[in-house]
Amino acid sequence: MGTLTRIALNVFIAFLALAAGLQHIYLKPMLERFGLRPPRVIQPLGNEKCKGIPELQACEEIILHQPTGILYLACSTPSSREHWLPTLAQFNATGASTKDYVATYDPATSRVTRLITPDFNNGRGLSLHGMDVVPSKWNPKELFVYLVNHRIPLGRAVPAEVGADSVIEIFTTTVGHSRALKHRKTVEEPIIVAPNSVSGSADGESFYFTNDRGVRVGPSIRYLEYLGHSNSSVGYCHVNEGCKYALTKTHASNGITTASNGTVYLADSTFGVVNILEQQSDHTLVITDSIKTDMVIDNLAVDAAGQLWVAGIPRALALLRHMKDPSSPSPSTAFRLSINTGPNSFYGEKYRVQKVFEDDGSLMSGISSVVYDSKRKKLFMHGIASPQLVVCDI
Repeated sequence: MGTLTRIALNVFIAFLALAAGLQHIYLKPMLERFGLRPPRVIQPLGNEKCKGIPELQACEEIILHQPTGILYLACSTPSSREHWLPTLAQFNATGASTKDYVATYDPATSRVTRLITPDFNNGRGLSLHGMDVVPSKWNPKELFVYLVNHRIPLGRAVPAEVGADSVIEIFTTTVGHSRALKHRKTVEEPIIVAPNSVSGSADGESFYFTNDRGVRVGPSIRYLEYLGHSNSSVGYCHVNEGCKYALTKTHASNGITTASNGTVYLADSTFGVVNILEQQSDHTLVITDSIKTDMVIDNLAVDAAGQLWVAGIPRALALLRHMKDPSSPSPSTAFRLSINTGPNSFYGEKYRVQKVFEDDGSLMSGISSVVYDSKRKKLFMHGIASPQLVVCDI
């Protein structure tokens, strides 16, 4: 055997070994999380005592005001999501809505209210994604509303080449059936690259947010996430002090929420992991623990009992089809995560991951957000291109 032949053979063997290693480490687990290999079986659960609210469509995130039981939702239209969805590199600005809105839903009366923005007249409108609603620490009847706004870039800029001109908007409103949002501040900073979700503070001046990728355009970078490339981040902003990175080189950062004790939860969407973060005195974040699920995940919410709720995506490719064509159904799952107090805790299972809801997409299609009212025993779910809000008695 000649020298060149031996070198070629060794290279080929090394390539096979590398491919086998990548398949074992990345490809096989990814296919399982995506629900592809083996094909995930959808098992209906918790979807018997449910109803849809079709007046509310394409609401990417929902927030519960626990004292009143009223929901706040960041909504658009399914048709707009088909064209303008920066997180999926859908940049057809001619089909984008700039008239997205925040709505409230009162489960006690089934009343839906669209909140108007009479003083928000900068001409660029709202194209909404993630949101948070936080009672003021000075006046609990006043609420701070934080919104991810994916603005269409100005001038002759081509959105597919430069991406969205995304910012965080801060509004105020009052508890109950107020019909208006009062605009306080538009926060635009270089590190607000590709914002997905936001977790606001009770002072109305500061917040954490996730960049779900490190660049505004370039889908090839996103594909590298499937192989473990970490190019997302968490930022911290103060309206008077500016913005900075709170945590860098995170993987597929998506939903973020803060518990009443200050613990921050961060979703690694692609790997299906919830990271538990501790706030530092300088507002940076440190990962202290993590909780694994078995599928792709999206937004997070903490209920009044301190349990964490997670929107699960059992078939990832079905969700991608749904967000390009909202009429295509996408199965949905809701998880409840809590401290494990059962006998398995003795063997190191610190957290309990419990599937509470699952549907094949005929009722709840394309889930991106789930919240639970632990006082009134109601589960609420919606999705970025979903045709309706779903309310279940659990």
